[in-house]
Amino acid sequence: MSGSRWVFGDCEVDVAAFELRRAGVAVHMEPQVFDVLTYLIQHRDRVVPKTELLEHVWGDRFVSESALSSRLKAARRAVGDDGSTQGVIRTVHGRGYQFVAAVAEPDGGEGQRTVISSHGTWMPQVGQEIRFCSSPDGTRIAYAVAGQGPSVVKAANWMTHLDDDWDNPVWRHWLTGLARSRRLIRYDERGCGLSDWDVREFSFDAWVDDLELVVDTLELERFPLLGISQGGAVAVAYAVRHPERVSHLVLSGAYPRGRLVRAVTDDERREAALNIELARVGWQRDDAAFRQVFTSQFLPDGTPELWEAFNELQRHSTTADNAVRFLEVFARIDVTNLAPQVRCPTLILHSRGDLRVPLSAARELAGLIPGSRLVPLPSRNHILTADEPAWPVFLAEVDRFLGVE
Repeated sequence: MSGSRWVFGDCEVDVAAFELRRAGVAVHMEPQVFDVLTYLIQHRDRVVPKTELLEHVWGDRFVSESALSSRLKAARRAVGDDGSTQGVIRTVHGRGYQFVAAVAEPDGGEGQRTVISSHGTWMPQVGQEIRFCSSPDGTRIAYAVAGQGPSVVKAANWMTHLDDDWDNPVWRHWLTGLARSRRLIRYDERGCGLSDWDVREFSFDAWVDDLELVVDTLELERFPLLGISQGGAVAVAYAVRHPERVSHLVLSGAYPRGRLVRAVTDDERREAALNIELARVGWQRDDAAFRQVFTSQFLPDGTPELWEAFNELQRHSTTADNAVRFLEVFARIDVTNLAPQVRCPTLILHSRGDLRVPLSAARELAGLIPGSRLVPLPSRNHILTADEPAWPVFLAEVDRFLGVE
């Protein structure tokens, strides 16, 4: 079983090319997911213990079993399997995992087919095009293009997955709504979604650099920029860095100062610190009750279906360690010195009863950006849902602001 090219079902794995193809189409896999899959294929004659998989993929780094579970789920999804069917990867409870699909090792040499590079293209079924680019520090950033018309760029925010978001009721209406008359460009943050998870630098400046990388890769000259939640601060920083490129700025649920920065009282500081500690404990234990705390802040008026979808998004879009690192940086964001330097027309939309980011943060942002317009929305949700009255108001305001009828 020492081969480096395997075929099973409609899948083909090429270790040398670091590539999985299904029905002839390249499927992107996060490196650790690819490592889990190939190790199981290589040792398919036996059940591989969890401890062995953890040691192979992460070495001497300590990670929770939930990290391994998320990679296995992603591997199953990539090859068309799932935890119920288990037609490719079988869970042997109390022992480990085994690759059970019939595998062929065809002879093949270089030159018989095209190898997709790290700058290659993957076309999933939803009509968007997902590509990859690499930052100067070697981090691979996944970005996507969907729709036709004038381009609009969405700065990355936490809890996204370029592929899965199209089927997730939390984000699906955002993507279809924004792309219905535009060319929507978005990307996953470093450490999240289809972008590399194992990254050294988690910083606000790195996030702005990654947005710059995607824009430069696509050779965009001038475009409107959308920032949601902490992506709003990233969008503000980019607009100040490149005033010649940003024609309009749309900010939703955004804030100029993170929780720790804007905390004034001891209670506010303790609440900000508790928010991070909840993530540290909850994600490490893979405890849904802890994740539900965040879900209830993001979607207090969401349905049980939406809560379940958002909890699942939290589970598989990043690691426990990264979740904590994200929140630590979010809490220290401060663009109060940059916001007054924004020179493009700016529209700020914010839910009146937002439980994650208070409306006062939006008012502060509006007071800092010259000539900006604040539109409070009739909602308590940080992420607007498809069936609430605030959603069509949001779309209408954005269309009017960007000149789309």
